[in-house]
Amino acid sequence: MTPILSTQGLTKYYGRIQALNGVSFDVPEGSVFGILGPNGSGKTTLLSIILDVLRANNGNFLWFGQPGSPEQRKKIGSLLETPNFYHYLSAVNNLKVTQSISGRGNVSDIDAVLKKVNLYERRNSRFSTYSLGMKQRLAIAAALLGSPKVLVLDEPTNGLDPVGIAEIRELIVELKNAGHTIIMASHLLDEVEKVCTHVAILKTGKLITTGAVHDVLQDEDVVEVSATDINALTNVLQQLGHRTNVDTANHTVQITLPVGTARLEDINRYCFEKGIVLNHLLLKKKRLEARFFELTNN
Repeated sequence: MTPILSTQGLTKYYGRIQALNGVSFDVPEGSVFGILGPNGSGKTTLLSIILDVLRANNGNFLWFGQPGSPEQRKKIGSLLETPNFYHYLSAVNNLKVTQSISGRGNVSDIDAVLKKVNLYERRNSRFSTYSLGMKQRLAIAAALLGSPKVLVLDEPTNGLDPVGIAEIRELIVELKNAGHTIIMASHLLDEVEKVCTHVAILKTGKLITTGAVHDVLQDEDVVEVSATDINALTNVLQQLGHRTNVDTANHTVQITLPVGTARLEDINRYCFEKGIVLNHLLLKKKRLEARFFELTNN
């Protein structure tokens, strides 16, 4: 299947500073693709290039398997910065202004996009009465005008409180389920882990890794076990020859194995044969935060 977006060796300089260094990845159709990286890693520069706001010094990109064009651009909704909505206008009238400036979609689209972002019931309320989360949802509604297949969002939860972040997270999942492909840059790793299907991690303009979230996270298997006698359990597990770590606070032992090799039944049987009865046995998923810092701190 042709990727929605394919970047090929994108390189960008600001004077002597290299903001992007040969970045290449593919965005599958129907995915929520997270672009992650510390501040200054090149996330916004990358989004600006694929949206034709900036021009790369080297490399290229393809939308839907074709070079960028005005026709292709109509299939892409974007939110690089929160639009400057008029505080005294309603959601409907603000979107009419946005529509007249952008030329995307028609008046009949407005009710549809407001329903998509769960603002239809507040469509006639002034923008000034909206919460931060509602304001950001209206900004996403503006990006949805013209029924784009793809949404490109730069830090869509930036500056929001936990309630607003949860609102945007739920909206992104709903939009994916409705058939949109979403490309989003973010530094909120916990939120990205909850909504993204694929990620690309940048560090100082270089692509560190990319792929499905599960594949990026699982560079090793971590099994968490516990028993009444934690010291005896630790001694038995160390005989397996794998790395072990004792968490005395939680009364557990973690065993680290090569990815894809953990067999919980074998571990349980081994411990039982050594006279240890386990009361806890779990294959743990590595958190994106831990993996992110492993990759970016090397």
